[in-house]
Amino acid sequence: MTDIDIGISKENRAEISEGLKRLLADSYTLYLQTHNFHWNVTGLQFRELHLMFEEHYTELAVAVDDIAERIRTLDVPAPGTYKEFAKLSSIKEVDGVPSSTDMVTLLTQGHEQVIKTARQVLKVAQAADDESTAALVSDRMRLHEKTAWMLRATQKR
Repeated sequence: MTDIDIGISKENRAEISEGLKRLLADSYTLYLQTHNFHWNVTGLQFRELHLMFEEHYTELAVAVDDIAERIRTLDVPAPGTYKEFAKLSSIKEVDGVPSSTDMVTLLTQGHEQVIKTARQVLKVAQAADDESTAALVSDRMRLHEKTAWMLRATQKR
């Protein structure tokens, strides 16, 4: 097996991967929370929220795979356990079943946190001239910004 030589130093790959691990953990935690809320939402907006949450967790399932594979592309092991994700994630788990309004608020906050984590990773990737990671992270940011907007819009009166 040959050593990796993609024009990004080992140190930069390690630093970028650490940020991507946090992004992966935030994304996975948000995926799990969204799936939980999909299963447990009730109320007047049940159908709309149930379907919206399904769209969101389905998209997040693809995203976590993309992020983990980027970490592996940088020749770093990707985290893959709840224990590792709990240590790395900025998004905290929710106890119990919140109201549908609280679910939307929590998911909005979760998407906004993913955006903030992504911004940190983007800076590191850009500084290392890692366009592949920058593109991935930039795409993630755009999607989470749109999703947060859509969630906020459901709470407008």
